[in-house]
Order: sequence, then structure tokens, then C-alpha cells
Amino acid sequence: MRMRQSSIRRFRWALRAGAPLLAVFLLACSEPEAPPPRTPEIVRVQTIRFDDISRTISLTGTIAARVESDLSFRIAGRIAERRVDVSDTVRKGDILATLETAEQQADLQAAEATLQAARATLAQAETNFRRQTSLIDSGYTTRSTFDAAEEQLRTAQGSVASAEADVGTARDQLSFTVLRADADGIVTTRNAEAGQVVAAAQTVFAVAQAGARDAVFDIYEALLAEDPPKDDIRVRLVSDPAVEARGAVREISPTFDTATGTVRVKVSLADPPPAMSLGAAVIGEAQFEARRLVALPWQALSVGPGGARVWIVDPRTNTVSERAVTVARYRTGDVLVGGGLNDGEIVVTAAGQFLRAGQEVTIASGDLS
Repeated sequence: MRMRQSSIRRFRWALRAGAPLLAVFLLACSEPEAPPPRTPEIVRVQTIRFDDISRTISLTGTIAARVESDLSFRIAGRIAERRVDVSDTVRKGDILATLETAEQQADLQAAEATLQAARATLAQAETNFRRQTSLIDSGYTTRSTFDAAEEQLRTAQGSVASAEADVGTARDQLSFTVLRADADGIVTTRNAEAGQVVAAAQTVFAVAQAGARDAVFDIYEALLAEDPPKDDIRVRLVSDPAVEARGAVREISPTFDTATGTVRVKVSLADPPPAMSLGAAVIGEAQFEARRLVALPWQALSVGPGGARVWIVDPRTNTVSERAVTVARYRTGDVLVGGGLNDGEIVVTAAGQFLRAGQEVTIASGDLS
């Protein structure tokens, strides 16, 4: 009986020890289960159709004179009188300001006195030369005396010419104490006041000349990267949109304002109405030439090597491939693409972030027409 119980205990121990080994053996002999088939990604798509798309922009600017002159005195001095102020209308030749003239008057008087003395010396030299001429013909004077009289005459003539030039210079200096308008226009800037000492060529007034006027706009540099706008630009008053004029781009500044990142553009106006006075705020509307573009939603684009990229669906295999595209312009809600695509191609517009090259996809129902 004891031997039988011992045998039973040994059998139970062997069974417990061999069970794990038996399980491993059975697992090794079983075949691995095949992974479930991958479901194609469902994507939204758009069929490419290029259209002629133009662009219209509106910017705010101001009316400015075509020509604005900075006026200054040609000599230094203290301002004695200022006759005009900002916004005053002036005519060509009007006196704008004057300098104190005491110094210039004294210089002119001294030059005139020198001229009178030179003329008196010249008259004496002429009399002496005529007398020596008559004496040498009669043989009553020497050649050296005659030559000396002739030399004195030439010297006196030179002194008179020099004195006359000095008088002219002194008169010019006196005239430079008066600042006059060089054209009809409106005073736009005043930089000096009576009693102030100004240097030569220091701007005292700026005058916007009457005549042709421009609409001036500060445009962001990115807009100039596109084709230039059409010549027919519509300009309207901000205060009264019914007042308008037509114009064309006349000048684009070669530099940009580093503080604002803008470039100054001047539009010449054809027959602007009187209401478009200097400084008036205006709105300019410009239309750019139409380009062959296609609009895609933002979600269609991803960033890859070389810039923006999209996924293209091959309709024969329903697989996708990635392609670089050229973005012409970003807009609110979509992107205009100008290159890299062809009419009729199918572009993934949603779920592109889950795709890889060569992956099979399923097009969402109703996306193809």
C-alpha cells in the first residue's frame, strides 16, 4: 500500500513539472495567425481644374503734389521776417521770408565806394595817357614815360572791372537775403521762425507745386513680387467715395522702409477733381492680371523637401504619391497653386497626414464628379 501511494505522488510531481514544457511544445508546433488585412485609408479628394483668377487689392493712401520743393536761403543769417505759414497759397516770386541785411548792405556800400575810387583813378590815367600820346608824337616825351602811362591806364581799367564785379557780388549777396517762391503752390512745411539763425541751404519752407498730383501708397513688399497691377487704378476719397479719379503707377521706390516693411508707390492721377486736395485720404483699388491657378484647401498641403507638397491619387491603382507644387498666393481658407499640377489630376484634400508613398486609399463617396 505504501509503495502504491509513493508511485502516485511521483506521477503527480512529474505531471506538474512537465506541464509548462508541454505547453511550450504545443505553442511551438502551432502556426502563427495571419495579421488582419489593412483597410485602405478613406480620403477626401479634389479634381484639379485650373481657372483664370485675378486679384483686386484696396489700399489707403494720400494725395501729394507731383513736385515738392525744399526752399532755403543761399547764405547764412538771422531771419528778420516770415511772411507765410503752412497751408498758405503762394505765387511764383512771392516773398516768403527775409534775413537781416546790415552786413550785406555794408559790403555793398564798401564795394560801391571802391568802384568810385577805381573809376576816378581810371579817368586820371586816361587823361595822362592822352597827353603822353600827343607828346610822343611831337617828340617832347620819352618812350619810357609813354609806356608807363599806358601801363597805368591798363591797371586802372583792370581795377574798375574788378570793382564792378565786387559790386555785382555784393548785390547778389543782398538779394540772397530774400527767399522767394520758385513756383505757384501751397506751403506744406515751415522749419524756421523770425529771429532764428539759419545756415546756408538749410530748408526753411517746403512748397507743393500746383499742377499734377499723385496718390501715394505704402505697399507691403510681398505684393510687388507678383505681376504689376493694370494701369487703370481707381482712386476714391475716403470721406466721399463718390469723388474718384483714374490713375496709373508712375513710380515704385527702389528701397523699402525697414520700420514698416513697405515700399512707396506713386500713382499719377488723370484730371483729379478739386476735392482731392493735398493731404486728402484716398482708397486705391488695383486689379492684377489674371493667372492660371487652382484653389486648394489648406489641409491639402504639407511641408517637405523643396517646399509645399500634395498627395496625388492614381485612379488606376488607387495609390498615392507625393509631389512638390508652387504656391502662388495664400488666402483665407484656401491656397492658390500655380505650378506642379495638371488639369484632371486628383489631389488628396483631407487625411493626407496619415499617408505614405504607394499606399492604397479609398476615395470618399461623392468626392469625384
